[in-house]
Amino acid sequence: MDIRQLRYFAAIAEEGQITKAAKRLHMAQPPLSQQLKALEEELGVLLLERKGRTLELTEAGNVLYKKAKYLLEQMDETVLEVKEVGDGLKGVLSIGSVKTCFSYIPERFRHFREKYPSVTFRLKEGDSSLLAHYVKSREVELAIVRLPLDMEEFSYLPLPTDPFVAVMPQEWESPSVIQMNELNGVPLMLLHRVTGVGLYELVVNECKKHGFDPTIICECPDAAMLLSLARTGLGAALLPKSTLLSFPTDDLKIIEIEDCTIQSESALIWLKERYLSKKAERFIETFQAVESTI
Repeated sequence: MDIRQLRYFAAIAEEGQITKAAKRLHMAQPPLSQQLKALEEELGVLLLERKGRTLELTEAGNVLYKKAKYLLEQMDETVLEVKEVGDGLKGVLSIGSVKTCFSYIPERFRHFREKYPSVTFRLKEGDSSLLAHYVKSREVELAIVRLPLDMEEFSYLPLPTDPFVAVMPQEWESPSVIQMNELNGVPLMLLHRVTGVGLYELVVNECKKHGFDPTIICECPDAAMLLSLARTGLGAALLPKSTLLSFPTDDLKIIEIEDCTIQSESALIWLKERYLSKKAERFIETFQAVESTI
């Protein structure tokens, strides 16, 4: 059993079909089938069994797959680390960001590209739970997420806390500053994380702390959609203030909430105890560098 066979086996397990795995590996189907058969004969166990038109892992196959994924990731990271020794920064840096934190990205990308023009970016979007999954699966090296989030598997850099504001239609009459209880009875639209606890729950609990149950008419994971709905006069969106830096708001009213005690917290996260590319390390450094210039 060697690394090549483990790569073949992992591809078959993930694709569920020899044909699809062969296409992914850019090889013919017969030699891939032969490699799987040779691996099973060497180990003396059945690794995959046919269920209809797909192949599924046996109990033994599942054990090998988990071990293989770990070994293959370690191998890839070792190769990357060796290549980066004494080498200039180049290649692709994969980063994830929730939409409500996108304002952290543009200036840092510009700053980074000025110093390292041979590096390009791959940017993925999702809610915090999805981005945490992307980091764990190595689809991205870094991600900017909104908290709360289970941070047990991550190292992280805390980002500035962010107050909530009410975003209202232009035609609504409202002062520039309000109290929380003035939102009692106002039709509200809140960000709602696809999975897990998020900003939605924080806002609902804050309203209850001020003595009322919020009138929620819409919940949505996309801030841009909530702002579009606010423009129609449907309701007021409660959002972290920094979210608005990424969207046009000239035709909306931004109202400070004087006695709102909740703050949205965010962080830049990456996997603990795993090799971090030099590109990722340098990008983390830009947070301090850019903060001093903007």
